[in-house]
Amino acid sequence: MTDMRRTLLWVVFTMSLVLLWDAWNKHTGQTSIFGGGQTPAVSTAAAPPPAAGVPAPAAAVPGVPAAVGAVTPAAVPTAPTAIPTTEQVVVTTDRVKATFDSQGGSLVRLELLAHKDAQDPTRNVVLLEQGLKRLYVAQSGLISAQGGAALPNHFTQMAVVPGERTLAPGANEISVRFESPVGVDGVKLAKTYSLKRGEYTMAVRHEVINQGSATIKPQLYLQLARDGNPPEGESSFYFTFTGPAIYTEAQKFQKIDFSDIAKAKTSHEKTSDGGWVAMVQHYFASAWLAPQPGPREFRTAKVADNHYTVAMVLPLGDVAAGATQAHDAILFSGPQEENKLAALAPGLELVKDYGWLTVLSKPLFWLLDKLHGILGNWGWAIVALVVLLKIAFYWLNASAYRSMAKMKAVAPKVNDLKERYKDKPQEMQQAMMRIYKEEKVNPLGGCLPILVQMPFFIALYWVLLSSVEMRNAPWIGWITDLAARDPWFILPVLMTASSLLQVWLNPKPTDPMQEKLMWFMPLAFGFMFFFFPAGLVLYWLTNNLLSIAQQWFINKQMGVLGR
Repeated sequence: MTDMRRTLLWVVFTMSLVLLWDAWNKHTGQTSIFGGGQTPAVSTAAAPPPAAGVPAPAAAVPGVPAAVGAVTPAAVPTAPTAIPTTEQVVVTTDRVKATFDSQGGSLVRLELLAHKDAQDPTRNVVLLEQGLKRLYVAQSGLISAQGGAALPNHFTQMAVVPGERTLAPGANEISVRFESPVGVDGVKLAKTYSLKRGEYTMAVRHEVINQGSATIKPQLYLQLARDGNPPEGESSFYFTFTGPAIYTEAQKFQKIDFSDIAKAKTSHEKTSDGGWVAMVQHYFASAWLAPQPGPREFRTAKVADNHYTVAMVLPLGDVAAGATQAHDAILFSGPQEENKLAALAPGLELVKDYGWLTVLSKPLFWLLDKLHGILGNWGWAIVALVVLLKIAFYWLNASAYRSMAKMKAVAPKVNDLKERYKDKPQEMQQAMMRIYKEEKVNPLGGCLPILVQMPFFIALYWVLLSSVEMRNAPWIGWITDLAARDPWFILPVLMTASSLLQVWLNPKPTDPMQEKLMWFMPLAFGFMFFFFPAGLVLYWLTNNLLSIAQQWFINKQMGVLGR
């Protein structure tokens, strides 16, 4: 028993040191010991390669003629050899400042007016942006299912229809419209974005106007393009997912790593009769939604160095000569507010990454949200939620602490046995088990109840780490942002001190090396908490204090205070 516990402690301690060292390397800009260096900057080539950024052919969509998806090289648009002069249009509402480019009518910059930048509180969060250091844009256009047709796409220079650019007081909606020139096959594309007051969604209508003499079979692609860099300023001491995601009814939510796209090893579902595509990062996301049920393809690609795309391709059917075909989509780009995302599309709230404990995290967030509605402060809601969890697990914790108190009480007898049988390990183990049986002590009794409830506290950890509601949310005094680290490091110091007090309350290890390790581990983990968001440290500190109070009370009842 002692050897096993010693081995486990050394494994935990060694891995902790390795992870701490690796995190520190990444935090200071050095290469990770697990491989991989700094993410390369966005490719700055003046002219993208042929067909750059346009969805590549994929398998045919069920229920659609075989020609769909079998796009010939002639039908795939190529990037222009020279960058044309473009016009940028800025549309402002009460929620966003959106910049559109007349080349393709793409959304190339989005500033979130209600969210401050984590690195510079004087600036707003810029979610979408196109520049030398960053690439994150929303694009759309047409490709042909017939081949030979050069249809308007996100490289096409479009005309901007004049109109209002700022949402007027009292108005609820503002629109901006782009129109492509009539192509050689007589096809014109009109794209209209409609932005509403108080929302992070844009209704996007694509109108395919066939002024030619033949029927066409266009496909509409809705695409998000991004570099593979993590969000600027993200901490190296905890991991949150950044990358594309796809949702279908069959496979549900699928995250896709940029590295898998680069290696062409993606395993996401390729076709479906519904679903959406998204780009996910910590606290924020963008998604193309097509509410109308119907067949669609999902495609991912590495377009250039550090330039990735995820696209949803929808067949628009036959558009006869002289006819117009319209398609309505929704572009969401904003904070991961769970309740609002769930109302937009099935499964969209899953972009808020809870990891493998989603089944526990979702109800915990629901309860946290209800507590915030009562208390009006996210910090106090965290404290209240931890209190409720400790009440729910009170008897389980009490059982663990009584078991540890009994271990503490028999510790002198165990130490005496170790001295007496120090040269006879087998007899020592038998004598120790006899004492445990006589005193009705279970050596594992203090571990099992804690292991049972650990998933709930890990799930709460992910709730607090993932909830955008914590950004810029104050608690008391010096804590003005629960998503940022404590500026004065008061909470981490208190958390570390409370962890050391817990060690003092626990049974004293019989092995001197184990005892030193038990004292050192809170200091090692406490170091990481200096870089954690204040909301996470507040949760851990509250949990520690409540555990200490219960453990101290039980130890006092059993007369085993002190070491």
